Amino acid sequence: MPIVKFYKNLSPFKRVIIALLLGISSGIFIGEPMGNLEIIGNAYIRLLQMTVLPYVLVSIIGGLGRLDSNMAASIGIRAVKVILIMWLAIMCTLLLLPLAYPNWETAGFFSSSMVAEQTKFNLLELYIPSNIFSSLSETIVPAVVLFSLLMGVALINVKNKETFLILTSNIGDSLMKVASYVAKLAPLGIFAISAAAAGTLEVAELGRLQVFLWVYLIAAALLAFILLPLIIHWATPFSYREILSTAGEAVITALATGTVLVVLPMIIERSKALLAKHDMDCEETYATVDVLVPTAYSFPTAGSLLGLGFILFSAWYVGSPLGLEQYFSFVIMGALTAFGKMAIAVPFLLDFYDLPADQFQLYLLGSVITGRFATALAALHGFVVTLLVASAVLKKLNWRKMTQAIALHLVITFAVMVAAGISLTHLIPYQYDGIQTFEAMQPMNKPVLTEKYNELSPLSNEDLQKSRIQVITQRGSIRIGYFATSLPYAFRNKDNILVGFEMEMLNELARDLDLKLSIILIENRKDAPALLANGSIDITVGGQAITPQRALNVTFSDSYTHHTAGLLLADSKRDDFNDLYAIQSMKKLRLGVSGDGYYTKVVEQYFPNATFVNTPNVRMFLKGKHNNVDALIFSTEAGSAWSMLYPQYSAIVPKGLKLKAPVAFSLPKGEIEFARFINTWLKLKKENGFQQQVYNYWILGKNPKAKKPRWSVIKDVFGWRI
Repeated sequence: MPIVKFYKNLSPFKRVIIALLLGISSGIFIGEPMGNLEIIGNAYIRLLQMTVLPYVLVSIIGGLGRLDSNMAASIGIRAVKVILIMWLAIMCTLLLLPLAYPNWETAGFFSSSMVAEQTKFNLLELYIPSNIFSSLSETIVPAVVLFSLLMGVALINVKNKETFLILTSNIGDSLMKVASYVAKLAPLGIFAISAAAAGTLEVAELGRLQVFLWVYLIAAALLAFILLPLIIHWATPFSYREILSTAGEAVITALATGTVLVVLPMIIERSKALLAKHDMDCEETYATVDVLVPTAYSFPTAGSLLGLGFILFSAWYVGSPLGLEQYFSFVIMGALTAFGKMAIAVPFLLDFYDLPADQFQLYLLGSVITGRFATALAALHGFVVTLLVASAVLKKLNWRKMTQAIALHLVITFAVMVAAGISLTHLIPYQYDGIQTFEAMQPMNKPVLTEKYNELSPLSNEDLQKSRIQVITQRGSIRIGYFATSLPYAFRNKDNILVGFEMEMLNELARDLDLKLSIILIENRKDAPALLANGSIDITVGGQAITPQRALNVTFSDSYTHHTAGLLLADSKRDDFNDLYAIQSMKKLRLGVSGDGYYTKVVEQYFPNATFVNTPNVRMFLKGKHNNVDALIFSTEAGSAWSMLYPQYSAIVPKGLKLKAPVAFSLPKGEIEFARFINTWLKLKKENGFQQQVYNYWILGKNPKAKKPRWSVIKDVFGWRI
């Protein structure tokens, strides 16, 4: 058949590109139903990951084990020094990439990851494997790499190692063949991934992926045309033009074929020719080339390390950029995880930094483009490292000029990334829609009937003698008092409907008892106990925290959620307030507080250095009316909702701050029967899962009703339904 013949005549690269284009086109044409192909994409991902760690294990052990002791002593120290300096230079380059990410306003609902314990950078657990088989099964890449390095070094002085080396070589070749079989499935896997992504991702999400691609390509160009050749030009006898012209064919071949393996002989041959041209050809330098080129292939290169920039992008993408205190662990972890393929390194680091696992799908979508450039960079990296070590062996490597070249590269990269950030901000269309998303939220279920209740009406003396639950059922309605500024527990949406976490709960209560709702705004929270007592209202909503002082005046129901203490502050201050101990060292710190003094006293223990300023109105703070306040002590759940309306502010939980306040309904004091009924009802709603559904909807923002169906040609143009 002509189509089959045409497909067979295509190169693997062209097949993948065609699969990518077909996948994106199918996703746009068909839309959300293409999301069902995600299972095929996930299967392809698992097949990619299957052979990586075993290959890392045998290739590093075999590559190092082939060295003899004299050669290892001559080359090893210099090679290690050069490789470590190169890694550090590239990782420092990565740390500058976030400068190019547009400064877009973003905000989101409360997330459980905000209060989750951060993964600790435990050197023993990550790097020293007590059980290598456990490390392999749990894909702890740094531990596997360290074990492989130690085994390879130990194997250098082992006698009769030839059989074992042949075994590692055969296993490595077998794993490469398995990987080649999987590579034949690349068009199918890429089609499934791109179709599912294009069919389900919002346009804004695809726009953000565009940011990653542009920044990646700019960084790749900086590494290829500044860092790598500049180091050679300044620190060795070779010139800038020589390294680019000599490496050019190998780089282009690697770019076209998608693998460095095929150009290793070319790198060896051209490196020796360049050494001979400068009268640097001798047994030591030739041995350096013969050993280092195939061995270095198992080590991280500029191409593989650059792919780790996706972790920094992903953190920016979800609105939780890595803090400065996390950069050290990123540099160390990144270099070691890059020993394996990105199919292992990226998911591992996403999990390590508590980033969404499904971000890996975005990485794979972009890797169709970035993967080729990574391979080309790896080929150039092979030339540069080999020539640097060979020069070092003959003591013709100027370490000081090498450091200067790296410093100049970082300065240039800094300037370019700042310029790229300004350019991308203006060139890529983006509009923050968090305000509309939040204000458009509708009740989960159809609300019950609401009757007018415009004027507070106390109960008669006769009704006050009855149980409040009896009065409510006889009247056929429950009177609810709500407070202003009570997001996301009770607030009016764009349709002027009172909605929120607690209103959803009370609508369900009224539905269960066949009641109507009578709703009225309580201007002053201090009036609530008296209004509850005289029967003007039966219950109050607004995220009321339980305190001893309040419990003297009202009867609280059982707690059904809690406030997590955090800080509401300007985005520009976020990094400064990320750690409790850093906050405690600040001078002239002014924190805003509101509400009951009980929690203020508790907070004072966490911030003994702070001056506390009464800030009763959160909206006034967000409008900049309290310029003398550095941050507001506030509920993180509520603060996240407010930050969606004021995206220039963020709600954060500083590391080390662990304080929660239980939230409950306020009921009339002494109404034990009413309280028992409400508590029984709350327990019932907790057991049947309704309470969790409401929490997910209003606090976590898991709101499928607010998400419009993905636009597609087949649905929105042709009007067909699948």
